[in-house]
Parts: sequence; C-alpha cells; structure tokens
Amino acid sequence: MGDDGGAGTKDDTAKTGMSEKRKHKVIIVGAGMAGLSSANHLAKNGCTDFLILEGRNRVGGRIVSIDMGSQKIELGANWIHGVLGNPMFELAMQHGLVSIINIPKPHKVVAATEDGKQVPFQILQEIYEAYVCFLRRCEEYFLCQYLPPPDIHSVGEHINLEVDLYLNSVECQKEKHLRKLIFECLLKRETCITGCHSMDEIDLLELGSYTELQGGNIVLPSGYSSILKPLCDHLPKDNIILSCPVKRIHWKRKVAHRATPGAGARDTILEEDEDAGADSDDSDRTVTEVPIGGAAADEGIANVLKNSSANVLVECENGTVYEADHVICTLPLGVLKEQSETLFAPALPQYKVESIDSLLFGTVDKIFLEYDRPFLNATISEIMLLWEQEASPPEEDEPTGGALEQRLKESWFKKIYSFSKVSDTLLLGWISGREAEYMETLSHEVVAERCTDILRQFLKDPFVPKPKRCVCTSWKKQPFSRGSYTAIAVGASQDDIDNIAQPLYSSPHQSKPSVMFAGEHTHANFYSTVHGAYLSGRTAAQILLTPDSPQEIVMESDSSDLSSWIQGIALD
Repeated sequence: MGDDGGAGTKDDTAKTGMSEKRKHKVIIVGAGMAGLSSANHLAKNGCTDFLILEGRNRVGGRIVSIDMGSQKIELGANWIHGVLGNPMFELAMQHGLVSIINIPKPHKVVAATEDGKQVPFQILQEIYEAYVCFLRRCEEYFLCQYLPPPDIHSVGEHINLEVDLYLNSVECQKEKHLRKLIFECLLKRETCITGCHSMDEIDLLELGSYTELQGGNIVLPSGYSSILKPLCDHLPKDNIILSCPVKRIHWKRKVAHRATPGAGARDTILEEDEDAGADSDDSDRTVTEVPIGGAAADEGIANVLKNSSANVLVECENGTVYEADHVICTLPLGVLKEQSETLFAPALPQYKVESIDSLLFGTVDKIFLEYDRPFLNATISEIMLLWEQEASPPEEDEPTGGALEQRLKESWFKKIYSFSKVSDTLLLGWISGREAEYMETLSHEVVAERCTDILRQFLKDPFVPKPKRCVCTSWKKQPFSRGSYTAIAVGASQDDIDNIAQPLYSSPHQSKPSVMFAGEHTHANFYSTVHGAYLSGRTAAQILLTPDSPQEIVMESDSSDLSSWIQGIALD
C-alpha cells in the first residue's frame, strides 16, 4: 500500500522477481482475495500449473493490516459482512479465527453539534429509525414493479424527498434544523458504506441489487488480514511472483502475417476472426503493431507472439513475457478504469469498456489517531459530528477546477461524519469521495492537527491531546487499487457488472475462455465485498476445471452454502 504505514512487508508465501518457467496453464493477475481464491480452488482440485502475478510486494490486495501500538489495525477490509452462507465466515470458523464468546462492548453513540452541544439520545434514535426506513424503501424499487416519483433517479434524491416530507411535520425551526443535520450525517455515513462521493450518484432502481447476508457484521479478533494465511498455506511458494505489475495482456491468436506498406521496420501481426469472410474488409479484424526494430523488449514480445502456441501472452512491466492457456484477470475496477485502453491487446470489446466507465469506483479512506492516554468518556464508543452545512449549489453551479480545490481546502474535513473508538487510545474516522481524495494529498501531521481541532470543538474541551501518531489510508493514490470498491452509479445496472465478468475467447471454437474476469466488481449481488471477490475467483477457477464432457463435479465443502446457491441463480 505504499505510504499506508508498514503495509508493504514481504510475504514469505511468495517471491519477488521472475519465475523460471514461462508457460503455464493458468496465469492469475492479482493476489487479492479473488486471485487467492482462484488459486486455492485450482490447487485443491489438483491443478498446480498456475502462476499469480502481483504488482505489490505483498499479497492481499485491499486486505492489509499494520501494527499500531499494541494492536493490529486494518487499513482495508474491516468486517465479514453477514454470517449465513458467507464463505469468509466459514473459512474463519474453520481456522479458529472467530471468537465464539462474544462479550458485547458498551456501545454508546453520542451526536454533537459544532458548538459542542450533545443531542438527546431519543432524537438520535428517532431520526436513525426513520432514516433506515427511508433507505429500505429505496431498496424495494429493485424488486417491485412500481416506479419512483418523476425526476427522482438517485438514492440521495429519494431520501432527501422523504426527509423533507418527514420534517414538514416538525413545527419548531430549531428542532427541524437539528433533525436535518442528523439526516445529513447519516447520508455521509452511507457514502462510506456504499463507496461514493454523494448518495446522489447511486442509482435508485439498482440499490436493492446488493444482497445482504444475514447475521450482522463480524470483526475477527486477529483482524481481517489474518484470513490471508490459511489461503496462502495451500499455495506452492513458487507460484506467486510479487512486485511484478502486468503491462499488457495479449489475448487473440495470431493467424496471419502480412506486410503493411509504409510499416518500415515494424512487423504487423494480424489478428483475424476465424469466421470472418475471406473477402471482407478490415472492420472485423484488429491489427496490432509490434515494433521489432526498437527496444529489446519489443523485439522479444514480437518473437514470442509469432512463435507461441498459447492462447494468451502476459507482458510484465519488467519485460518478462509469460504464456498461458487461460488468464484470470482480478485487477480492481479502479485499475481497469485507468488502464483498460492500454492493458489489453487487442482492445476490450466496446460493451465492456462502456460498462467499466458506467460503474462507480469510489474512494473511502480511514484516519487512525493513536494517543498516549484515554481522554474520551469510557462509556462513549462513537461521537457523530453534526456539521452545519453550507447550502449546496445546484448541480450546474458545482465548483470545478480552482474553485473546487479552494472549497476542498477550506472544508474537506466536514466530510468526516464521526470518530469511533477502536480502543481507549485509538480513534478511527472515515471520509469518502472528493474530500477523501483531497485528504490523500495532505501530510499526516496536517490531518492530525485538523482532527484535534475538530475533537476539541465538538467535545467542548480545549485540552483534548494531540495524537502521538496518525495513519491515513490513500486508496485512490495507490496505483494497484485506484479507489476502494464498486457501486452502481445512476444510469448503470447489474448488467454492467455481468458485462465486465463476461469472459473473452480468442476464437469462436474454443471450449474454454482465454481471459476470465474476477473480483468484487464482477459479482452482481455481492459487489463491494470480500466474499463477492472470493466467490467470483472460485467461479472462474471452476469454469476452467469443469471438463468439456458432462460429468459429476465435486465442489469444495462449502458449496451447499446460500451464497453459492445465490451465485448459481445469478449464473443462470
């Protein structure tokens, strides 16, 4: 994770550099949860001829922890979302990572206004219950036939409409204003849960497409990252190569060569659809030019392209070229958004590119503050920050460029909706969207100072100490994530997730695809979750393992779980 503390320690389950063997049955791009899941499923079913290529110098992707004080803190994934049918919960149980004796911690949330006044708890409870009800109503549109009011397309617009109707019945302006601030705070919290800048970006009709597993959120006592060890234990050490970013995936077979006038010292490799008519023009072909007169790397790739019998060639940033029958690409949606045009040769089909563009890949960051001594009241577990809101300008007047930069500089911190206690001496703040991206440009010292000012103001206590250490994540800045997780933007749908998940075939006669896609952004029901990534990786591996002739398939033991069952329905 680069500058996210000491997250980049080398993992002894893998090695850095180059694999001796250059041809493999399967190459997996990315050693996050989807990649590790694919590799595990292949290994458990007797296929060990695979190689994982990982850009970072560690495995785990968006699951990563660092030591802070006497405890581990999770910079990425935090919770196992749901118990019933969740393969991550089953894996954690299997390896003794779940604490069966759950001693409930005192959980007292307080909400305070900018002048340090605390809101009576019953008002907080009343507004929270109303908010949950409004959110549930938004989710119903996905399954129901009725339509929302005209001109209401996003979750944010719908909730704000309900909020206005709800507050109309409150006579006292002061009471009305206070309740409005609580609703706004809860909407900010929702942007961190959903992974967006504003709930106005989230498609109303698609909100219910996300399937919530029952059983609440589970925190592993040893941290989410402790789940990586059991996943890596089964994998041969030599099958993972770290610090090896992939530059390009060449996925179409070369079936003809022809000289192109004026190409000079270039060898043009023609990729032809086998079912194309002999006398058709170039509209159904992709011509990829590989310069062979220039750099040695280019010459190398051109030669391998010419002579290889493999379906796919994977070209790495360090110049190494690997050959594979199949590639499972688990690069995050943020990386695909940034590199989809250059990462695949030939370019991805247009429908895929459009779906990659349509979906949202938002930024959600964490701010950890570590103290020498406890200062928050022992019974308080979280303090919600009810910021006074400047009236937001109409969409067409939204600031851009320098004006936006100035506004972010003045008020980025107003997107932090609360500070919660991880322990008596460790606080955690969440921030999302453009404000999170702006925070990533600041030094940790500047963030720590600002957070201290906020706590002093809202707690009405000028003696709140400065933290001895501040750690902020930077998921947008990280080259191998470029954001946090997937959400369905206004105008996008589950179809876009299915489009990205569609495999690529090098020729129409192939029984198994050349390139498959996995990761949380490819699961139509469990996008944005680790279990979504895990299941998508397992599904990709299973497609490659399934024999061409029908016979009984024995899945691993958790195939009877609800999530696999839902996955089965989704595939049909």
